[in-house]
Amino acid sequence: MSETDAAIAEICERFGNDRTRLMDIVAAVQADRGGVDGSALDAIASAVGVPRVEVESLVTFYAFFSDRPKGGIVIRLCDDIIDEMFGAGKVERAFREALEIGIGETTPDGRITLERAPCIGLCDQAPAALINDVPVTYLSGDRAREMVAELKQHGDPRKLVHRLGDGNNAHPRVRSMVHNGIRKRGAVIFAEMERGAALRRALAMSPVEVIRDIKTSRLRGRGGAGFPTGMKWDFTRAAEADRKFVFCNADEGEPGTFKDRVILTECPDLLFEGMTIAGYAIGATEGIVYLRGEYAYLREFLEEVLEQRRKDGLLGKSLPGRPEAAFDIRIQMGAGAYICGEETALISSCEGLRGDPKNRPPFPAQRGYLGFPTCVNNVETLCCAARILEKGPGWFAELGSKGSPGTKLLSVSGDCSIPGVYEVPFGIRLDALLEMVGAPNAAAVQVGGPSGRLVGPDEFKRMICYDHLATGGSVMVFGPQRDLLHVVERFMDFFVEESCGYCTPCRVGNVLLRQKVADFRAGRGAASDFAWIEELGDTMKTASRCGLGQTSANPVLSSLQAFRDLYESRLGPDRGDAFLPAFDIRGALAESERLAGRASVVYTGGEGEG
Repeated sequence: MSETDAAIAEICERFGNDRTRLMDIVAAVQADRGGVDGSALDAIASAVGVPRVEVESLVTFYAFFSDRPKGGIVIRLCDDIIDEMFGAGKVERAFREALEIGIGETTPDGRITLERAPCIGLCDQAPAALINDVPVTYLSGDRAREMVAELKQHGDPRKLVHRLGDGNNAHPRVRSMVHNGIRKRGAVIFAEMERGAALRRALAMSPVEVIRDIKTSRLRGRGGAGFPTGMKWDFTRAAEADRKFVFCNADEGEPGTFKDRVILTECPDLLFEGMTIAGYAIGATEGIVYLRGEYAYLREFLEEVLEQRRKDGLLGKSLPGRPEAAFDIRIQMGAGAYICGEETALISSCEGLRGDPKNRPPFPAQRGYLGFPTCVNNVETLCCAARILEKGPGWFAELGSKGSPGTKLLSVSGDCSIPGVYEVPFGIRLDALLEMVGAPNAAAVQVGGPSGRLVGPDEFKRMICYDHLATGGSVMVFGPQRDLLHVVERFMDFFVEESCGYCTPCRVGNVLLRQKVADFRAGRGAASDFAWIEELGDTMKTASRCGLGQTSANPVLSSLQAFRDLYESRLGPDRGDAFLPAFDIRGALAESERLAGRASVVYTGGEGEG
């Protein structure tokens, strides 16, 4: 066995040669070798006893993994629309010039790789980037050049942190320049917490009584879909199995969403308490937090909080007052795949697979992680559950609006003077929120992230709640100076990139919709395109197998509904029933004509040109 194979075998053994821990194994190998090449794929496959193709498919699926060597320093520039609005293009050019490489390339000395990332959860402090696991914020071209010079000198991204953010961002286990941006504190998430109080109250009740309180509170999932939490817990408890699991979905990857980042930084005890209560309620002894790879800088801190809870008797082989009840939590890192925010794709990832969604039924509550009943809840949902057990379901139900009790965390970014995280009661009107965040001249607002709804001023009096404007938390504000069709096209870029590619409606439909938006922006739109777009969008909603494909047409469909005049203003010349040209043959041939030194002859069906 070669020295390299021996090192990889040691890494695999560290994780028990468990094929379900392939995410951790691959991450460790990549950290050690800079990539997972063919020989590493063979060694991993041999150690864990799976075909090489399974390891290779995982490595090539996740953005943070690579089958080719990367530099010891990887700079990932945030590439979402908000960062673009605040100068990400200039920052990228500065990095390229200072490093003398392009996107996706590595410096000749093999030290630094430059990449783009779709969203890193820092839209409120854009432009931003990740340098290895170190987030850097409020970038400029000058700062980019300075950082390159520093990295060339000392090679340690951690030394780029010259100031620390507020709260636990300054904790010794975090030491991040990120700031929390908590603009408004509400009664549920950001209120003071007595550690263990909610858990002790839950353990003084029966599991059935705990679920009854969650149902009475009318808590609905805060991830966007709004499924009743008590019903999900009840379904999982009713499933017969020897093992059950509680999963926390901490993979907020939708552009414009960053409120879970703040909860993880400032309220981890509230989250872990909610997970433990859920475990007791459904009969689970094991919990997993799926933490997005972009938040790896928080992992050591979260592990420390978990260890302290074990020492305090709030996690482990017995729980306060219930020696027969056990529950513990581990953290599973993601690796840069938005699709893993979908609960079945998240489960696939935790099983050491590509983040492919699973067919439903069976639902995770019936057959989830490793085939066992699994309850998957959002970070904010689990925090709400803990607060409900602490203060009572009636208290919670009185907050918010009739159909949407409680508060909601909103991640606000874009053309506003006070971006950040706001905890507001459900039922707040959008115009009131815009006034609160300093956006008096908003021309459009994307509510619910790219998969949500783009609304115009005519709809600013609508309420943010499940029955009017539903949102998982993202609110992106666009001023009158923005080209909204460009915004929509960028959203479609995101979905084209992040689709897992399994089903045709999503894989192909997103590309076709993006092309139609590009056609309108170029003045090539046709009136007949409107019905075509709506029909394709409906097909995608109906035929896609997971939430990504079912909602990815929303940017086009909602913008067409709210801003139809923008599309109509970009219509091409009226050609009757004739097709508009979708392919510019002359543009495509221009470079080859230049190289050949002569014009090409193009046949146009009787109207030839030379």
